[in-house]
Amino acid sequence: MGDYDGRALINGERRQAQGEQVFDCKSPVDGRLLATVARCGQADVDAAVASARAAFEQRSWAGMAPAHRKRALIKFADQILSHADELALMETLDMGKPVKYARSVDVNSAANCIRWYGEATDKVYDEIAPTPSTALALIQREPVGVVAVIVPWNYPMIMAAWKIAPALAAGNSVVLKPSEKSPLTALRLAELALAAGIPAGVFNVVPGYGQEAGAALAMHMDVDCIAFTGSTRVGKQIHVMAGQSNLKRAWTELGGKSPNIVFADCPDLDKAVQAAVSGVFFNQGESCNAPSRLFVEASIRDDFMAKALALAPKYMPGDPLDKSTVMGAIVDQTQLNTVMAYIQAGQQQGAELVFGGQQARVESGGYYVQPTIFAGVTPEMTIAKEEIFGPVLSVLSFTDTADVVRQANNSVYGLQAAVWSRDVNKAIGVARALRAGTVHVNQYDEDDITVPFGGYKQSGVGRDKSLHAFDKYTEMKTTWIRIDSPV
Repeated sequence: MGDYDGRALINGERRQAQGEQVFDCKSPVDGRLLATVARCGQADVDAAVASARAAFEQRSWAGMAPAHRKRALIKFADQILSHADELALMETLDMGKPVKYARSVDVNSAANCIRWYGEATDKVYDEIAPTPSTALALIQREPVGVVAVIVPWNYPMIMAAWKIAPALAAGNSVVLKPSEKSPLTALRLAELALAAGIPAGVFNVVPGYGQEAGAALAMHMDVDCIAFTGSTRVGKQIHVMAGQSNLKRAWTELGGKSPNIVFADCPDLDKAVQAAVSGVFFNQGESCNAPSRLFVEASIRDDFMAKALALAPKYMPGDPLDKSTVMGAIVDQTQLNTVMAYIQAGQQQGAELVFGGQQARVESGGYYVQPTIFAGVTPEMTIAKEEIFGPVLSVLSFTDTADVVRQANNSVYGLQAAVWSRDVNKAIGVARALRAGTVHVNQYDEDDITVPFGGYKQSGVGRDKSLHAFDKYTEMKTTWIRIDSPV
């Protein structure tokens, strides 16, 4: 059975899947069995949605005063922090990231997100329109109702928090389906939400496969909104199913192939190298916003590459449970095979493999890949176009500003990008020209909960984080009141 409880959480109770179907949750760290997890299907999704709908209609949460919802969400954040070590270990064992990052980044970020939206709950005001004196027009936000949330395996707690926090803060009920590759912390979060005072039925978790539980949520006629983070391929299917069913609102944060452009007048070359290398190898490269396309101006290419190759060995994968480890395990054998296939494609298409490219720690029973750097990459190569979701950096060179902007934008994705230059005019001009939801200047991946996260083009629609996230989980209602003034 493993060490962890893999049963679903529906209406405040742990439950086996109907029919008692299960799947094994194994650790990518060493292959050990962590849990036997409920394989939820249509009947379980129906039960979870019915539970969420009943809670919404009974207004046990939606009807609660915003100040009271705020207190419950803040207690929820406190519960996460009080169980930080437990959650960090669970996240590391489940998806392979180094435990020091699971503790310092994932746990803290999830708690901070839930606390921030909790604090915002009673600070978001409605509006009164500038009408004639014969009318009063109220513009009010109301919760959409039942929100389905489907999250990926790379940042299970953070991705869940980005969606459930604003959805709950707005007064909705939620049904969360975590990835079958990393379902454990989602189930524990739901228990902690109950302990914090969030009523039963308001936050439900149905583990299972995308084509079963995920599809059931996307097609469900009683789900009002679906929020998804994952691949562009699946995101397109979500939009189709939302339209085929009840035209539920569908918000998707999808893939990326983020360009990182370093000009010769970069203000700090060492900092740019560090950001480029750490950015693509952090979380084993399993990040949708990883700066996986590195454009270096030709005149500094050799110096940049020498510095990058000197740094790369520091990211050799180690035991994720060792607090000195900075790169851990790939999530499973399937993803390992995918990454290795991309590395092979890069070599076959003529890119120069200058570092890594091999599996590592095979004797551990887990799934590990060396940090990998390709030089001499050209835009038409597969490794320059497709999202790899592994620790693989593709280095391209350029000589012309307009051309590098064209190359950077020549992608189906538009999630993030970066520009490095001490020339403020160049930096701002290039940043404006890049078609991406976030453009970093002279840094990479600095942000916080106050700014929106999302992309252009096939990187999805809608934004996570910031107050803008409330737009996804609320309806805008106008109430027009006729006034026959006696004065």
